[in-house]
Amino acid sequence: MAPSWWGREARGNGGGTPVVVKMENPNWSISEVAAAEEVAPGSPAGGGKAGRGKNARQITWVLLLKAHRAAGRLTGAASAALAVAAAARRRVAAGRTDTDAAPGESTALRARFYGCIRVFLVLSLLLLAVEVAAYLQGWHLEMELPRLLAVDGLFAAAYAGWMRARLEYLAPPLQFLTNACVVLFLIQSIDRLVLCLGCFWIRLKGIKPVPQAAGKEDVEAGADDFPMVLVQIPMCNEREVYQQSIGAVCSLDWPKSNFLVQVLDDSDDATTSALIKEEVEKWQREGVRIIYRHRVIRDGYKAGNLKSAMNCSYVKDYEFVVIFDADFQPQPDFLKRTVPHFKGKDDVGLVQARWSFVNKDENLLTRLQNINLCFHFEVEQQVNGAFLNFFGFNGTAGVWRIKALEDSGGWMERTTVEDMDIAVRAHLKGWKFLFLNDVECQCELPESYEAYRKQQHRWHSGPMQLFRLCFVDIIKSKIGFWKKCNLIFLFFLLRKLILPFYSFTLFCVILPMTMFVPEAELPAWVVCYIPATMSILNILPAPKSFPFIVPYLLFENTMSVTKFNAMISGLFQLGSAYEWVVTKKSGRSSEGDLVALVEKHSKQQRVGSAPNLDALTKEESNPKKDSKKKKHNRIYRKELLLSFLLLTAAARSMLSAQGIHFYFLLFQGVSFLVVGLDLIGEQVE
Repeated sequence: MAPSWWGREARGNGGGTPVVVKMENPNWSISEVAAAEEVAPGSPAGGGKAGRGKNARQITWVLLLKAHRAAGRLTGAASAALAVAAAARRRVAAGRTDTDAAPGESTALRARFYGCIRVFLVLSLLLLAVEVAAYLQGWHLEMELPRLLAVDGLFAAAYAGWMRARLEYLAPPLQFLTNACVVLFLIQSIDRLVLCLGCFWIRLKGIKPVPQAAGKEDVEAGADDFPMVLVQIPMCNEREVYQQSIGAVCSLDWPKSNFLVQVLDDSDDATTSALIKEEVEKWQREGVRIIYRHRVIRDGYKAGNLKSAMNCSYVKDYEFVVIFDADFQPQPDFLKRTVPHFKGKDDVGLVQARWSFVNKDENLLTRLQNINLCFHFEVEQQVNGAFLNFFGFNGTAGVWRIKALEDSGGWMERTTVEDMDIAVRAHLKGWKFLFLNDVECQCELPESYEAYRKQQHRWHSGPMQLFRLCFVDIIKSKIGFWKKCNLIFLFFLLRKLILPFYSFTLFCVILPMTMFVPEAELPAWVVCYIPATMSILNILPAPKSFPFIVPYLLFENTMSVTKFNAMISGLFQLGSAYEWVVTKKSGRSSEGDLVALVEKHSKQQRVGSAPNLDALTKEESNPKKDSKKKKHNRIYRKELLLSFLLLTAAARSMLSAQGIHFYFLLFQGVSFLVVGLDLIGEQVE
């Protein structure tokens, strides 16, 4: 508004026009009319006392406008802070902690881990008090030990003894551990950089799997031109999403006589099982070849479910098997874009599609997960598939050659990562894998921290179980030496063991300790510059997420606690390593699926890849049903203790004027506090 006023003056438009300024805000508004003084004809615009008075009033209103905007921003920030404080107060008042969480973590291990962090926190608080007292006495860090010994007094003698102890006994092993973690950190960073360069090369050269023959996709093509495909949908108590997945799979564009759908229900809830069975019967009446299978005893969880389904006598009539988890919604052309890649390639055992997410913008937690998984598919899976013909099967949205499954020993219940297990065994048998980055299958991300935490625990404990079980088989296998090295050192040790180990040890243990033992140094480039660079590389596949780069870096370090705990559980076969917790779903669908469903099935009440409009209308018009959903959030004690520990270390770093370390510890401590109070996601029951 201000530039238009000044421009009007410059054109000589004298002050005969009143100035009207109106500034609105949800809380208050200002409206004022000021009449300008008349200027003699012919006199220059803005000249004389009238011009100077007008200029002063205009500047005043510009300043008022800026002040108004600043006040609005401050009001918004204050409201947000009050909302966060109120949410934190509700968490504390509710008293729900991770001690009453569902199975998925060893109680004994959790108690020991929690006890160690608590002891560490108490010691850090005591040391902070000692350091503050010493600082007030003028004993700064650069003060030499002989000078301190010359000071009289009991406290001076005790502090001199503490300086000698940390200089001679604590600093050397801590510096050695620091250097070791820095080396591991650099190795992992180089691995990440190489993967990014490989992805860049793939894009530059346009490398991607191309089927030798795309097959006849004409509607007049006979059924003999399409191989027999078995589609499996394993599910367990997933009432929110069963309609979406069954509807999407039954709508696949493939001859009905050449594919069979198996709905593998492991639900122990009778109502849910009845609903799923009713949905299957509805599609059977519409001519789809679909079978409902229900296990009363859930031996082996998902692996046992798939193994039981593969033992059916009619499976021998099929050449390929496709697996979709209960929340996955494949596009109708999914089979026509994946199955042709097997033609003429008898050594290809798996074709994996990438995931896309219908709720990636739901909250901060889903946005951060989207960054991680975009990098996983765009970089890790694509590069490993293009150059090594091997990657970990993602457990869903993949097409297996049944012969490859049988040759590898079939599904085994020995770990909680049955998908990675079968992929490693198939690789040891010489089967090749293809990853299709341009074929997407929609699914959901966990929207609550509780669900995400349990999922990550299973994903990071299972690989360590598998590594212990298949290490000897890898050594004895007939694959090449470099493939063995890739499996042992890169696939398992570096990306599954070393990554959570150094991430937790370096940023949650060593960094706070170096604040209290300053003789052991952690360079600033390790704390700030390289992590920031790696975060930028991780976020490149999801460029729209660049505004979240700082929360992403902090959240990844926060999640290192859960991943480290899970890695230890799997490596040493603790009780929680064998727990399987189904990730909670919310039943969301994309708007595109909903519109397509209405257009395609306007005359029938038929569920495709999303719920029908009538059901949605009923849900929206029934507030009583929505009111039954209660949000229950937990307080995570380990994260809270680590938050206080890091904030204590940040206060200690202020005494030594370590700027980068202080800011990193401060923000990382706040990140742990936010996660510990469960403010990053919401649990819906």
